Amino acid sequence: MEFSMTTAYQHLRATFTRLSRFEHLSAIAGWDMQAMMPPKGSLARSEAMAELNVLQHQILTTKQVGEWLKQADHEVLNDIEQANLREMRRHYHNAVLLPESLVEAKSLAGAKCEHAWRQQRIANDWGGFAENLREVVKLSREEASIRGQAAGTSGYDALLNLYEPGTNSADLERIFGDLKQWLPALLQKVTAKQANEPCLIPQGPFDLQKQRQLGLSVMKVLGFDFDGGRVDVSVHPFCGGVPQDVRITTRYNEPEFLSALMGIVHETGHARYEQNLPREWLGQPISHARSTAIHESQSLLFEMQLARSNEFLQLIRPLVVQQFGEQPALAEQNFIALNQRVKTGFIRVDADEVSYPAHVILRYEIEKALISGEIEVDDIPALWSEKMQQYLGINTDGNYRNGCMQDIHWTDGAFGYFPTYTLGAMYAAQLFQTARDAIPGLDQSIANGDISTLFNWLQQNIWQHGSRYPTAELITKATGEPLNPRFFRQHLERRYL
Repeated sequence: MEFSMTTAYQHLRATFTRLSRFEHLSAIAGWDMQAMMPPKGSLARSEAMAELNVLQHQILTTKQVGEWLKQADHEVLNDIEQANLREMRRHYHNAVLLPESLVEAKSLAGAKCEHAWRQQRIANDWGGFAENLREVVKLSREEASIRGQAAGTSGYDALLNLYEPGTNSADLERIFGDLKQWLPALLQKVTAKQANEPCLIPQGPFDLQKQRQLGLSVMKVLGFDFDGGRVDVSVHPFCGGVPQDVRITTRYNEPEFLSALMGIVHETGHARYEQNLPREWLGQPISHARSTAIHESQSLLFEMQLARSNEFLQLIRPLVVQQFGEQPALAEQNFIALNQRVKTGFIRVDADEVSYPAHVILRYEIEKALISGEIEVDDIPALWSEKMQQYLGINTDGNYRNGCMQDIHWTDGAFGYFPTYTLGAMYAAQLFQTARDAIPGLDQSIANGDISTLFNWLQQNIWQHGSRYPTAELITKATGEPLNPRFFRQHLERRYL
């Protein structure tokens, strides 16, 4: 009689490897849905994706997985295996709380809402959108309630924890409360200063093919691996796929080229993180990106810290001129001023880094009230306009497409995601300043076209660790302290005042 010596931990490893294969297919099908799929494919794809989600849920939530997790606690594991087990347990607990029927209903409602939103947004059709969103919100509240009860927290905090483990709304209130103290005055100061600094706007049209070429050449400068990824077009820029096959998208607009270009830079930051996650742990939870805020810290480090610096703008200006020719607005000083322009506007993804946090705080306050049942879907437009006026001096009454319908996140129930953008911007400032202190002459190297020292530093301190350490520990190891918002404030004051 032979006894199998497979340990509980080895069984778990095999289960999570299998799960990762389905996650791979799900990620590529999700990318295809937004970037390639013809409109009539929507219903069948939604049903296929929902089925895939249910299958993943089933694999992860079997009794056997629960048993193995208990047994693995008593096995001798090294540091890496223990960290992987911690992440396995987190994934299991997050999944096992939800009934299969809710997983399927959420997947279907989200796909339906997102797909219809693409046209509804263009048509400014709040009524049609609200109808679908109500169903998504109903299911998200159900999920929040189940998760909150299990964790002994508010429903919103439980959703926030899916994106940012270890963070709660008390942390956010403290961080955002501090921002609200000093940001409005800074915004006013900067806009007053820039009012006396005229800035020429580039004259289009800018050929879409040339914009695409420019994007590709800047991705090359940023070290994107084209053998392990690609760039396409979608309604809302995003980074998807898997570490071995990263898919990013942007959206082009003939009258101006900068928002598509900066969209590409942002998504390339996400992509470089994915492409450099620890290969030796792929297929295991420990190989995943640490959290949404850490992911956003990489995209915002690329887009804001690096790409809007004088040095980087000097570096890429010849690439811009190569595609579009010289014109006064593309002269070096004007090109820099153009990319460091602070101007309040309707659209979050096009916002400068000084006004950006206001867009995030507004969404956080609305989604938190929505999940708690304090407000309903029908209250969103008025509240949105009220907060836009309060924080940015902009009225969005009746302008749904550039107001509360502009983002993709709520369409598929990603409540709790928005705060991670501002946390990410703060982590980015802290990481970039630490890298600058650690790498002599970094700014000059960037101006000379050598960004490899920065990428190596990120590889050493963030990328290669995947989910090995909890967020606070990862940041403390990299920068010597946990999240400290002062780096963000100092960065803004240094660049803009």
